[in-house]
Amino acid sequence: MDSNIIRLSKSVLDTEEAQAVSDVILKSGYLGMGKDVQSFEKEIQAFLQTKSEVICVNTGTSAIHLAIQACGIGSGDEVLVPSLTYIASYQAISATGAKAISCDIDISTGLLSLEDAKQRITKNTKAILYVHYASNTGDLNNLYSFAKSNGLRVIEDSAHSFGCEYKGKKIGSFGDITCFSFDGIKNITSGEGGAIVTADQNIANHCKDARLLGVEKDTEMRFSGERSWVFDVKNQGWRYHMSNIMAAIGRVQLKKFSESFCKRRIEIKNLYQSLLANNKSIKFLAYCTDTKVVPHIIPIIVPENLRDILVDSLRKNGIQAGVHYYPNHFLTKYKTDYSLPNTESLYKKILTLPIHPDLKDDDVKYIVGTLIETIKRAGIE
Repeated sequence: MDSNIIRLSKSVLDTEEAQAVSDVILKSGYLGMGKDVQSFEKEIQAFLQTKSEVICVNTGTSAIHLAIQACGIGSGDEVLVPSLTYIASYQAISATGAKAISCDIDISTGLLSLEDAKQRITKNTKAILYVHYASNTGDLNNLYSFAKSNGLRVIEDSAHSFGCEYKGKKIGSFGDITCFSFDGIKNITSGEGGAIVTADQNIANHCKDARLLGVEKDTEMRFSGERSWVFDVKNQGWRYHMSNIMAAIGRVQLKKFSESFCKRRIEIKNLYQSLLANNKSIKFLAYCTDTKVVPHIIPIIVPENLRDILVDSLRKNGIQAGVHYYPNHFLTKYKTDYSLPNTESLYKKILTLPIHPDLKDDDVKYIVGTLIETIKRAGIE
């Protein structure tokens, strides 16, 4: 890729991660799931300041899949989920045999509309997969009250919100089940990877076994440097465990998050908002006032007839832009026979700007300048 292009997102790694991987390869000689994974789990637990269990897996999608399965959800069951999310959320649901029930969003936040979700509850509804879109938590107290009154489990798809806080508590330190993603462009990365965080010991035990092909208590053996040779399997399992190599990268990234990544992502978000505050053509999503947002993506809302013009102009000026996301209820596999007006409206107006810890203030100013100049030329308000 052209080094002069301003990337929409990127992995930010250096010699520290390389050294950590080298240590695993050359010193331990064991690349699978072992003590590095155990250490990463404990360090995430300490970072979150929680007693809940942390179970690391190979992707964020795997984390959601295992969480849903651990709730006993499968064929014939339904899971409420906002359509405005990455396809991974839906595939994780359908992987269990359950049906993803597409719900509309609150157009000001991009988050699941509980009013719409309420209309879609049936006797088969078992859970809500609540997506923290653009690192926004929304009113989690209201979410959990809604879930409790309807007898639903809550699985928080927190792929965007590692390091974020709600009412002074880190996401993952409370609630029912939280799933993180550590893929290459998330707030921290382990190359690929994810984690399930829960205080429900039954859920935790299921996920620990299921990530290792359902082999009972194999986690304890792996962490002690051994593996199970005579064992029992009672539930469907998958090869979803995290490797020591991935954990080694993640451990360095977790340290960097606290030292610099968190602060830098917030600085970039604040700079965008400051520079665009007086532009009538550009709006930002509304964030819950009780939330500390550490942004994974920076979506802006622009007039529908301006969105593609801006994307093209940014591209021509060496700036990547994105559109998060194409609604899942438009996809053949998950197509609905009903419309979701807020989702469909917001999708046509959303545009995602670059953010990653390597982005410079001058880059942000150049991006904003390109946006403003393009809007002036277009003459569209």
